[in-house]
Amino acid sequence: MKKKQFLAEVLGTFWLVFAGCGAVVVDDLYQGVLGHTGVSLVFGMIVGVMVYSIGNISGAHLNPVVSVGFWAAGRLKARLLYSYILAQFIGALTAAALLRLLFSGHGTLGATLPASGVLQAFGMEVILTFMLMFVILNVSTGHREKGIMAGVAVGATVALAALFGGPVSGASMNPARSLGPALLSANLRCLWIYLTAPLLGALLASPTCRLIQSDACCSVEQEDGE
Repeated sequence: MKKKQFLAEVLGTFWLVFAGCGAVVVDDLYQGVLGHTGVSLVFGMIVGVMVYSIGNISGAHLNPVVSVGFWAAGRLKARLLYSYILAQFIGALTAAALLRLLFSGHGTLGATLPASGVLQAFGMEVILTFMLMFVILNVSTGHREKGIMAGVAVGATVALAALFGGPVSGASMNPARSLGPALLSANLRCLWIYLTAPLLGALLASPTCRLIQSDACCSVEQEDGE
C-alpha cells in the first residue's frame, strides 16, 4: 500500500469520526441543535464528501468491514487488507482523542450503545451493514468507491441507515467508528456488538451481490499496484 493511500484512509476515517461523532456531541451539548435527522445527515454527508475527495486514491473505505468486504469479494488483496484496517483505526482513534480534548465534559463522545436489547442491536447492525456493503459493491470499481454517483449512493445509504437504525443501535456499521469513542470515553459496554455484527453483515453482502449481478461482480482481484 502506498503512503498516499495509507494517509488518505487515515484522514478519511478521521473526518468521518470527527464530523459524525462530533455531531452527536454537539447535539447533546447544545440543546439538540441538530436533532436526529441532522446527525444522520452529517454522517451521510461526510461519507459522500470523502468518497469524492479520496475515492480515486484509496477507494475511501473508511471502515474496516468495508475493506474486509472488498477482500471477501476478491477485489482487495490480503496483503493490503491489514494496512487499510490499521489506517482506519489510527484515523478513528485520533479523531476521538481530538473530540476528548475539545469536549472533555461529554460522557460518551458519540459512542454507539444499544437503545434496548442486545440482540435487537446486534441484528440491526448486521442488517444495516449488509445493506451498506451491498450498495458499495454495486457502485464501486474494483475496491474503489469513486465515480459521479458513488458518493451520493454511499452517503445516502449511510444517512438512511442512521435515520431509521440510529435510535435502535446507533447505526455504527463501522468497528473503527465505534472503537475510537468507546476507548477514549472508557465506555466499552457492548462494544463487542459493533466489532462483530458489522463484520457479519459485510461478509453476507458478497454472495448476495453474486446472486443478483453475476460471478464477475465479486470474483476478480484487482491489480492496483499499491
